[in-house]
Parts: sequence; C-alpha cells; structure tokens
Amino acid sequence: MTSVSVPRLVVAAPSSGSGKTTVATGLMAAFAARGLAVSPHKVGPDYIDPGYHALATGRVGRNLDAYLCGPELVAPLFAHGARGCDIAVVEGVMGLYDGAAGEGELASTAQVAKLLRAPVVLVVDASAQARSVAALVHGFVSWDPGVRVGGVILNKVGSDRHEALLREALESVGVAVLGVLRRAAPVATPSRHLGLVPVGERRGAAGDAVAAMAALVSGGCDLEGLASLARSAGVLPGAAWDAAQALAPSPPPPLPVPSPGGGPPEPPSGPGRASSSNAGRAGRRPVVAVAGGAAFTFSYAEHAELLAAAGAEVVVFDPLRDEELPEGTRGLVVGGGFPEVYAGELSANEPLREAVRELALAGAPVAAECAGLLYLCRELDGRPMCGVLDAKARMSERLTLGYRDAVAVGDSVLAGAGARMRGHEFHRTVVEPGAGDAPAWGVRGARPRVEGFVQRGVHASYLHTHWASAPGVARRFVERCRTS
Repeated sequence: MTSVSVPRLVVAAPSSGSGKTTVATGLMAAFAARGLAVSPHKVGPDYIDPGYHALATGRVGRNLDAYLCGPELVAPLFAHGARGCDIAVVEGVMGLYDGAAGEGELASTAQVAKLLRAPVVLVVDASAQARSVAALVHGFVSWDPGVRVGGVILNKVGSDRHEALLREALESVGVAVLGVLRRAAPVATPSRHLGLVPVGERRGAAGDAVAAMAALVSGGCDLEGLASLARSAGVLPGAAWDAAQALAPSPPPPLPVPSPGGGPPEPPSGPGRASSSNAGRAGRRPVVAVAGGAAFTFSYAEHAELLAAAGAEVVVFDPLRDEELPEGTRGLVVGGGFPEVYAGELSANEPLREAVRELALAGAPVAAECAGLLYLCRELDGRPMCGVLDAKARMSERLTLGYRDAVAVGDSVLAGAGARMRGHEFHRTVVEPGAGDAPAWGVRGARPRVEGFVQRGVHASYLHTHWASAPGVARRFVERCRTS
C-alpha cells in the first residue's frame, strides 16, 4: 500500500476572525522563503484564500471539503496536492469544531485534521483576555481526544506584560506557545461583500499583503518549532488522487453469448459503443474554454485536471479582455467570481457576449456556476449580459450561504436525471427566471425547491460543485463536446 509522509499541520482557531488566514498565509510564505516546497490547502469551499496561498507558495491552492467530496477523498486529494513538497500547511475554516450545519463534525477543520493525521496549531485572538485564555485553550484541547492541538499562536497581544500573563496562564494547559503576534501589526487585506478581495483583482497589492503576512509570522513565530510539529504528523496510508485514474472506465461487460443457431453473436450496444457517425471525432481533443481573469476567479483546480484527463484541451480566456472565444471552442465552463463588480466591463464586451450566445444556441455544452449563471442571464443590474437565459439578475442585501444536497431534475450535459450532487451556495444576488427553462437541481432539505436552468446544452446554477466527487461529470461533458 502506498502512503504519504509529507510533514503537515493545520492552522485552526476558536472562531472566525481570529487571524487564521494571516497566520496560515504568512506561514506558507515564510517556509517558502526558506527554500521549502510548500503545499497550500484550505478546508471548506472557500475560493479566495487559496488565491493568497498560491501567491505565497507558487503552487496551486487546493481545497479539502469533506461535505462536497466526502471524507474518503480528503486524504487522497491532499496527497495529490502535496506531491513533491517538503511541508504542507492547511488553513482551517470557521472555528475548529464548526462544520456543516446539523451534520456533527462533518466538514469541520477538526474532522479534516483527523483524516490527515495532522497536528493543529490554534490561533487565539487574545486581545481581550488574560488568564481566561487557559480555560479557552484547555476546552479546545480536551473537547475531542482525536484532535491533537500541538501548539498555540497568540494573536493581537497588546504588550510585553500582556504576553507574560498569557504565557503564565497557558503553562497549566501544557500546550506550547509557538508564536506571539502584536495587536498593532497591520496587514492590508481589504474585504468586500463576500469576503477578502481576490488576488486576481489586486495584482501587486496582493503580493505586498502576502509579504507583510510573511514578515509578521517570521518575526513573531517559532518557525523551527512549527516545522518540528509538522514533522510529527503520522504516515498517511493510501494513494494520491489522480484525475486519469478517477476517470478510469468500469470493467467491460461480459462477452455476448452465441445465438442458439450458431450464428455470430450480436455486437454489444449502449453508451460504451461509438457510433459510426461519431467515430471520426473520437480521436480529437475538443477545446473547452474556461473563463478566468479578474471577474471569474472561483474554480477548483481538479475541474481542469479532470477535463484534460477526459480528453479535452483546456484553454483559459478572460471575458473582460478577450473579444473572441478560443479558436475551436466546443464547450464552455464559466465558474464563480464577481461579475457584479465588473458588470459594466462584461456588458461592454459585446463581441464576446454574442460569441457565447451563439455557442449556446448552437447546442454546445455550457456549464455555469453562480457568477457564470449571472453572466448567461439577459441582464445583470440592468446591464445587458449574454442573453443565453431569459432571466434577469440583480444584487440583493440578503446573503445566501450554505451547503446543499441536490438531485438532477432531468438529463443535462453534466448529469443524468436523478443523479445526486452536493454543492455550496454563496452569493448576494437574485435571479428572476423567465419562462420555458427546465430547472437544473432539486434541492433537498427542510425547504425543498428547484434551482438553476437546463436549456439545450446549457447547465447553469447557483451551486458550486466539486467534480472530484463525481468525475463522470467531466467525462460526460467532454463526450458531449465531441458529439455536439
């Protein structure tokens, strides 16, 4: 059996807003500055933090989401991202023990730490505490014996005297203090309606922010102690996830039985048999255009890897700048991001909007999630969009957020009717549908509803999904690209 022994640690906190992103990103950058190959990871469905992680390490930031992908894929996906690395840093989500609502520990940082057999570093906002910090840390250390909290980083410490009080209190808990960050230390990470401003929108400023995080962590933390803690992680059994292996076909059906009259058996039929009309296309690599640039920064790296493994040529384009789709485009993937921020520029690019509309009207496969859904609408906040869908989109004051359990309402380019998929919603927009489009998903739960659109080859939805949990999605999409 194969195994993974990459040194690793998980950066967690008692609650959101404690400083996890600053510490995790700064730690990644600090280790990278020492010449280490650092593998960056983020617990949960967040797309923005991995952009900063990638900037800090020079490697793709990858998500580890036990709800979207299932607990069984957490370790293989981690091992896939950590191939060839000297150390891995995993940034947690929310509080250490917070996960999917009503699902116990599922999708929590604590669960991921246990699945990775990784020690935890607890980042504590100590700005309004002294001796009470010991009770807080003791509670987090003892709550789940399966979680090993190997050290604490004290954030927003006010003075030398404050630090001394905190250290004295923590001596009774027996957890090492691996860092102290002062309250006055500034790190410029501007936020917006859905969290931090993505790296793709900040260019040089994002690099400055990451450098400031690295300096802060290097100056206030015991890097050697943290590296030693990472090396204490146990061996992780099992093989790394691989896109090609995930797409490997199931065993072939048994050979047909000869007819009683002794004639030749009937040839097999079904989806595994290429028809003569499609056989000529089977050897080609259809071009799948994937939207990128500042307006569409939300994507999981595994999606492009699965598309390529399924036989596609993946080409990234920028809807803010490119007036044409990539040459030979046979399919289109438009992920999440912030089209509402760039609505004016997206609308002004009429040639590309028309190209997208023509591709969709021709029946080509189009997969759109959240921001991609808005881009395909007739208009967004009164500005013309692609007009693929007869729907209007607008900004809203209400935040829609949470995991979703969904079932495909009918057949589409992504899934067959009845297929189950888990997703995540995160937006402050509303779509007012027109008439005639079939829904994409039936969302299960306390308030069942239908969601999204299926039209010709278009599948558009608010749900962000992780295709590693259902690699057949990529195979189905690419096959439709070949035959459409």
